[in-house]
Amino acid sequence: MQDEQNRNGQEKQEETQQVQETQAEQFSFLQEKIKPEKKPENGISRIIQMAILGLVFGLFACGGFYALRPLVMNITQGEKGEVTIPEDEEQQETETDAETETVNPQIPVLTAENYKEMMQSLYSIAREAGKSLVSVQVSDGSEWMKDDKRNSENVTGMIAADNGWEILIVADNAVCTAGAEEEVRQWTVTFYDGNSCPAALRLQDKNRGLAVFAVNRMSVPENTLGNIKTVVWGNSNSASRGEVVIALGNMFGYDGGLGYGIISSTKYDELFADASCRVLATDIAISQSGSGVLVNQKGEVLGMIRGSIWSDTPGTTANALAISDLKPILEMLLNGERVPYIGIQGTTVTDSISAKQSLPRGMYVTQVREDSPAMYAGIQNGDIIEQVDGTEVIGTASYEKAVRNCNVGAQVKVKGKRRGNGGYVDVEFTVTVGTME
Repeated sequence: MQDEQNRNGQEKQEETQQVQETQAEQFSFLQEKIKPEKKPENGISRIIQMAILGLVFGLFACGGFYALRPLVMNITQGEKGEVTIPEDEEQQETETDAETETVNPQIPVLTAENYKEMMQSLYSIAREAGKSLVSVQVSDGSEWMKDDKRNSENVTGMIAADNGWEILIVADNAVCTAGAEEEVRQWTVTFYDGNSCPAALRLQDKNRGLAVFAVNRMSVPENTLGNIKTVVWGNSNSASRGEVVIALGNMFGYDGGLGYGIISSTKYDELFADASCRVLATDIAISQSGSGVLVNQKGEVLGMIRGSIWSDTPGTTANALAISDLKPILEMLLNGERVPYIGIQGTTVTDSISAKQSLPRGMYVTQVREDSPAMYAGIQNGDIIEQVDGTEVIGTASYEKAVRNCNVGAQVKVKGKRRGNGGYVDVEFTVTVGTME
């Protein structure tokens, strides 16, 4: 009986405990802590925080851009491209038959307004062509010389190529020898908009008086890069007497000179060792140390003006070395190739001269340059060159091309004729090809 009562009491106690647990689960939400609602943040402080974060991000982005810019440019620019200047076909000058010329042609009546329009048109061409020109100046680094636009140690250069890394400029090499001592000589290139950048001398051909300078593209301001242009090469072989031309550059002893005129002659040549170059003579005045370029009415460069051409004649006019004759040499220099040099000047032995003077065909040597490879090889005045390194020579043009195809430093065979007691005899020379840098 007692056991049964204990068992009933224990069951009631378990039922009571179970009811209490059930009620605790039902009202457990009353025991959770209610967190106070956060007040909204101040709008102004939030905007300030966002602005500060944006500024910091922008600074890091700019810093990263400028730090990675050289690497990105190196990757995207790729290798330096080869500079190619197409050669022009040689055109023979023909004389006009006087009987076929029109007698008393109708000449249009021009007014002052027509003249004004013509000059404005020429100036527009000159202004556009001027974007391809620079001024190359030598100095010893002195700041006071940089703003002197009348500095005689200053030549006109042409923007000949942009290989993606450097802007390559062709100029007269007179600026390579003037001014400061060689060990401290520096060069500065000034573009048409007035911005200046340091330049490095790449190669020279002292024989023809040419030099190539390079300007690092990264040193050129963006606005200048967007407006400059490479030169447009013309065909000087098609230039004719009486053609209207424009002279641009440092012709009068200061930058930015401009002159109009006509080609007065194309019949004469300027002689160099191993080469000659046709001269485009004009009626445009120039100073004796002037330099510049000659362009046609399309804005194409026809020649490089050099004040020293025919400097021994009374008066000085803007005479230019014909660009078509210089193109093969300029292409070599722009691609970093040294120009071969043997050191001979000569004249062509034509069929008529050969018959009259009883001379073999080839190139008659009129001068051997002092201390030249030709002199050391034993070539003399009066010799007739018939072959250079296996290439037949029938005159000055074929001789020049044969020398140009030689490699600097190579030993080549030069064959020809020399007058002896019994007439002309065969001679052969071994010439070590040099260069004039």
